[in-house]
Amino acid sequence: MERSEHENVSYTETDYPFQLPWFPKSHTHTRSQVLIDICGVDYPSRRRRFEAVHNSPSTRYNPRIRVQTSVDEITRISTVVSPFPSAGRWEREVWDMSGVYSINHPDLRRILTDHGFEGHPLRKDSPLSGYVEVRYDDPEKRVVSEPIEMTQESRYFDFASPWEQMARSDEAEVA
Repeated sequence: MERSEHENVSYTETDYPFQLPWFPKSHTHTRSQVLIDICGVDYPSRRRRFEAVHNSPSTRYNPRIRVQTSVDEITRISTVVSPFPSAGRWEREVWDMSGVYSINHPDLRRILTDHGFEGHPLRKDSPLSGYVEVRYDDPEKRVVSEPIEMTQESRYFDFASPWEQMARSDEAEVA
């Protein structure tokens, strides 16, 4: 455990995120009653490349308690929905965006991306643009998925910087 003036950081194994929040929630000197968020972080150079970070402030004494768990692509972490019901939404978001799976979660499904979306957008190896575009087609009265077409015309610039264009337009106004 690392300690500072405003924050306590605990590093735990994948089986213990469930047991660890019970102590700060019930201990007399912490009273950490709320889980404010769970974040997924990707470190591609590490052997356990993902980290699930649980943040919980003490509403009575003001220090923040952070529990960090390192996992790989296959390992699952324990859910913390039982001590903190708000964790349900956060664990769904971490699964959807980073791919960190919470075992025994009551409703683990996508929350921010389309249900047909493949991959996890916050992973460092995720493509910068998607492969399909989802839009509503008014004549067909349904949602349509089409391959994205990246045309070069929108990326072509005939000047080095946008400031050069402004200088050209100023010269045209003077003339």
